[in-house]
Amino acid sequence: MSEDTEAKPPTVTPARVVIALCLIAPFVAMLWVSSYAKVEPTFIGIPFFYWYQMLWVVISTVLTMIAYKLWQRDQRARKGGASA
Repeated sequence: MSEDTEAKPPTVTPARVVIALCLIAPFVAMLWVSSYAKVEPTFIGIPFFYWYQMLWVVISTVLTMIAYKLWQRDQRARKGGASA
C-alpha cells in the first residue's frame, strides 16, 4: 500500500445497521398481521386492529427521523466532518 492511498471507511457501520433496523421495523410490524388482527383491547372504543396501525404511523415517523439524522451524521463523518 502506498502512502497516497487513503483507507476507505467500512461500508457496514453500527450507525448504518441502526438505520436499517429503523427502516425495516415498521414493515415487519405491519406485515405480521396475525399479531394484531384482533378486536381487544380497545382504546377509547377503537378496536386494537385500527389503533395499532395508527400507532405505527407515529412510530414510523419517529424511526424515519432518527434514521435520517443518523444518515446525515454518517455522511458528515465520511466527508471529514465538513458541515452540511
